[in-house]
Amino acid sequence: MALDPQIQTVLDDLPATPAANTLTVAENRAAGLAFTSFAGDVVPVREVRDTTFRNGDHDVPVRIYTPETVPGPAAPVTVFFHGGGWVFGDLDSQDHFARIVATRSKTVVVSVDYRLAPEHRFPAAVEDAYAALRWVGQNAGTFGADPERIALFGESAGGNLAAITAQEAKRRGGPAVTFQALAYPATDRFDDSASMYDHADGPLLTRPWLEWFWGAYLNTPDEGADPRVSPLRAPDLTGLPAAFIVTAELDPLRDQGIRYADALREAGVPVTHRLVEGVPHAFLSFTRDVQVSRDVLNEIGDAIGAAFAD
Repeated sequence: MALDPQIQTVLDDLPATPAANTLTVAENRAAGLAFTSFAGDVVPVREVRDTTFRNGDHDVPVRIYTPETVPGPAAPVTVFFHGGGWVFGDLDSQDHFARIVATRSKTVVVSVDYRLAPEHRFPAAVEDAYAALRWVGQNAGTFGADPERIALFGESAGGNLAAITAQEAKRRGGPAVTFQALAYPATDRFDDSASMYDHADGPLLTRPWLEWFWGAYLNTPDEGADPRVSPLRAPDLTGLPAAFIVTAELDPLRDQGIRYADALREAGVPVTHRLVEGVPHAFLSFTRDVQVSRDVLNEIGDAIGAAFAD
């Protein structure tokens, strides 16, 4: 299918840069900031509060979004992991994701500023992500949320972390997770499916850029077989929380997202898979100008909210 015309307009407006795999880490992080201008107007919420929690020898910043309306005295809570290839992104880069999902789902959203590679390679991000879930389970009551009703949400590399955190919670005995929403997640480092070739040149995410991300994130190539890197390679997917998985038609990661949805379903996990036609990886960043981006991010929020409906 052809590229969505509104997406094409956005891509035409993006600043021209050299191939991402030829840039330094700092240059790539600066280029990634260009995406924030396409988020659109700030969606109001009742309260935004920054804090930190301790994980081992370091602090992990988090930002807590309380929606204008919450169901009952304690709202469900969504733990959110931003995208950026494990290399860039922070609490500001996908602020609109958190605001829209908080508003649509009526959950308190806790956005996690996990450690980034290459300064902090695998498994730093995974450990921070799981520690964030544990912190929410222990402290949700202090910010008006219910520790018994937790969802995970992540985009791209954050989708990878959300999927892995759901698996880690099962493996480590909690906290219990009710639902997981994964937007075009990376699920298999060694994926060799058709979409990796059909969309190797993008738009947006290219296979060389993806390889650059993996090289920055992993210590050694063989770590890619670890389920904490490639959640599709986990030996047992039974008992994981219900999932809403979004894949993008024109994305190198499309087929591995589909395969993860299929594998969860085969393991008895309830799965809703939403394949979005005519869009590339990272299309949810363009909510200012692209209707399908707004619609699908709203759908994610609605799916999370529905998971907690009485």
